[in-house]
Amino acid sequence: MLRGSLSPISSSVWGYGFLCVTVISLCSLLGAGVVPFMKKACYKRLLLFFIALAIGTLYSNALFQLIPEAFGFNPQEASYISTSTVVFGGFYLFFFTEKVLKMLLKQKHEHGHSHYTADVSKRDAEEGVTEKLQNGDLDHIIPPPGGSESDLRQHLGDEKVVVGSLAVQDLPGQQSSCYWLKGIRYSDIGTLAWMITLSDGLHNFIDGLAIGASFTVSVFQGVSTSIAILCEEFPHELGDFVILLNAGMSIPQALFFNFLSACCCYLGLAFGILAGSHFSSNWIFGLAGGMFLYIALADMFPEMNEVSKEDEEGGHPLIAFFIQNAGLLTGFSIMLMLTMFSGQISLG
Repeated sequence: MLRGSLSPISSSVWGYGFLCVTVISLCSLLGAGVVPFMKKACYKRLLLFFIALAIGTLYSNALFQLIPEAFGFNPQEASYISTSTVVFGGFYLFFFTEKVLKMLLKQKHEHGHSHYTADVSKRDAEEGVTEKLQNGDLDHIIPPPGGSESDLRQHLGDEKVVVGSLAVQDLPGQQSSCYWLKGIRYSDIGTLAWMITLSDGLHNFIDGLAIGASFTVSVFQGVSTSIAILCEEFPHELGDFVILLNAGMSIPQALFFNFLSACCCYLGLAFGILAGSHFSSNWIFGLAGGMFLYIALADMFPEMNEVSKEDEEGGHPLIAFFIQNAGLLTGFSIMLMLTMFSGQISLG
């Protein structure tokens, strides 16, 4: 449906839009800066907070802004904010209850079966050795003639280093005049890396589409949507960067292709602004709202549970629980405040 007037697009829409997309795209370059800290406990907990923050902002942005805008609701005129708050409350109530029950049941289980731990571990070890003997895998458990147990450990360690070095370091380099394209030959990079790059480019295009359509409604709503996407992109880009490295890319290659896919957001921004200015943008908000819900609940929620396993299995489940709650409630509060006071704040 064509809009009533085809008035020229305000320069502030393009200016704020390109500024927000540039800030979001720069998140793709932060991966190299956190590589030295990836094995530290503080990195895992900081990542856990950002993932929970992303879930809270994406889910709340879909509830408070994108989906209502798709149905034509105005937060200043319609009273849907309280209903959307109840929807988030139902989600958070079940999240809170499930986490508390899991912690209580795990403590009870550990208390009731702690005296079986030694016997079970010993039996598992014996069964593992027996299985290897049955399968004929003797080279990894029987030391070489004249060798000791320490020689066996050294042998296994050397073998692991050789395999790891062949996967990433000892492969022939790709000859290229561009520094960012040098590194592993493209034929030696896993297919997963290219699938991640392509899917991330499509994902960023739809992000830009949502940002552009939001800016055609108001600059403030565009900034709100950009904040939600920024909170999601930071942990998402870090995860993609690690996947690209594990798939065989060098650090410069991973940075280059990660940034290249992030730049697809500019294409989505331009298309979203043009389409939203001349046509009804309800379908764009509906598409973005569904995508935000899927990313938050089906993609990032399992990732949050996976990252929190280290603290939960290491005897610190309350730390992970508090970090998850802090991130979820912070993201929800940000989107709620932005929606409630959108009429009182003017950005141009």
